[in-house]
Amino acid sequence: MPQSKGGSVCLAYSGGLDTSIILVWLKEQGYEVVCFMANVGQEEDFDAARKKAMSIGAKKVIIEDLRLTFVEEFCWPAIACNAKYEGRYLLGTSLARPAIARAQIKAAQAEGCFAVSHGCTGKGNDGARFEFAFAAIDPAMAVIAPWRDPTFYDRFPGRDALLDYAAEKGIPVSSTKAKPWSMDENLAHCSYEAGILEDPDQTPPSDMWKLTVNSTDAPDKPEYFTLEFTKGIPTKLEYTEAGKNKTATEPVELFTTMNAIARRHGVGRIDIVENRFVGIKSRGCYESPGLYCLHAAHMDLEGLTLDREVRALRDQFVSFNYAQMLYKGFYFAPEREFLHASIVKSQEKVNGRVRCLAFKGDAVVLGRTSENSLYDQSEASMDEMGGFEPQDTTGFIKANSIRLRKYGTMKKAGGEDL
Repeated sequence: MPQSKGGSVCLAYSGGLDTSIILVWLKEQGYEVVCFMANVGQEEDFDAARKKAMSIGAKKVIIEDLRLTFVEEFCWPAIACNAKYEGRYLLGTSLARPAIARAQIKAAQAEGCFAVSHGCTGKGNDGARFEFAFAAIDPAMAVIAPWRDPTFYDRFPGRDALLDYAAEKGIPVSSTKAKPWSMDENLAHCSYEAGILEDPDQTPPSDMWKLTVNSTDAPDKPEYFTLEFTKGIPTKLEYTEAGKNKTATEPVELFTTMNAIARRHGVGRIDIVENRFVGIKSRGCYESPGLYCLHAAHMDLEGLTLDREVRALRDQFVSFNYAQMLYKGFYFAPEREFLHASIVKSQEKVNGRVRCLAFKGDAVVLGRTSENSLYDQSEASMDEMGGFEPQDTTGFIKANSIRLRKYGTMKKAGGEDL
C-alpha cells in the first residue's frame, strides 16, 4: 500500500462481500473511493449496487457497459481458437478481467485517482490478471491490493470475519455462513469457489447453480438451433420461440439468446480441479451455457473447413498458448498479439452453418454445411471410387512403414518384444 494516506482510489467494485468490505476499509485508511463497476453481462441490479456503494462511503460510482466489447474483442477470438485451459475451463473470468481492468484504468485517469484497487486474493489468479493489465496500460498508476496487505488480511483472516464485520457495519451482502462460496458472473459464465467447495469431494449443492437447471430437471423435448460463422466468428443464431422462427445477429443479443437456450436445458456445467498460476491447485465450478454451445459448433465446423496441418499447428501452438495467456493474465502482452494474428489467419475459410440441439445437459451437433468445405462426399464414399485410386495406398503404406520396420528390427535385435 502507498505510504501516504489521502487522495482518490478507484476500486473495482462488484457489490459483493469482499469489495464492500474493502470500500469501507479504504475509507478507514483515509482515502476517498471512486467505485468502478463494469457491466459485462452479469445479472446485477446496478442501481441497487450504486446506492449501496454510496451508502457505505463511496465518493462516486461509475458504471460502464462493456458487454459489446467483451463479446467482440475477448470472447469471439477465444471461440475462434477453441481456447480451453487444461482442456476444460472455457475461461469466462479470464476473458472478462482485461476488459474490466482497461476500463477501470481509464476511469481512474478521468477521475484523477492516484491508485486503483481490487478485491483479489493473494492465492488466486485475478490479482495477476488485473495488475498485469494495469502495468501495461498505465505503468505509473499505483495499486492497492488489500488481500496482500497484512493490516487487512490479519484483521480479516477468512470469510467469517468479513461476514461478521459486514453485520457489525450494516453492510448488506449476499454471502452467508450457510452459503459461503464466492461467485463471479458475466455474460460468458458464472464461477463458484471457496467455502464448502474447497473439499474436492464435496458435491455442489443443487441450489448453488444460478444459471442452469439440473439436467435431470431439464425439458424432455430437445430445442433446435442453427449457428452461422463468418471467418470463425459467430454471426447468426436461428432458433424458434413460441412457435415462431427467429434470428439474432447483434453480438450481445446472439450471446444472450444462446445463453437462454442452453440454460433451459442445463448445458455448460463443469466441476474441476485446476492449476492456478501461483502454483496452487484449486477446485472451481463453472456454468458456461452459451459459450459451451458456441465452442462446440465452431469446433465442429472446423472439421469441415480447416486444413489438417493448419488445424494441427493451431491446436498444438495457438490454442494451448492462447488459453495459457488468458488464464495467467497476459492479455496486454506482445505474445498474445502475435497469436491473435495467427487466429485471424487460421479462420479465413471457417465459414458455414452448424445445426444443433440442446437437450438434458448437452449440446449436440446434427449437421454442418459450408461454401468453403474441404469435404468431398464422392471421394470419401465407400460405395464409389470418386477419383481415388486404391492401389496408390500400397505405396503410401509402404513408405510410411519404413521407419516402423527399422524400429521393430532394432527391438528384436535387442531381445525385446513389441
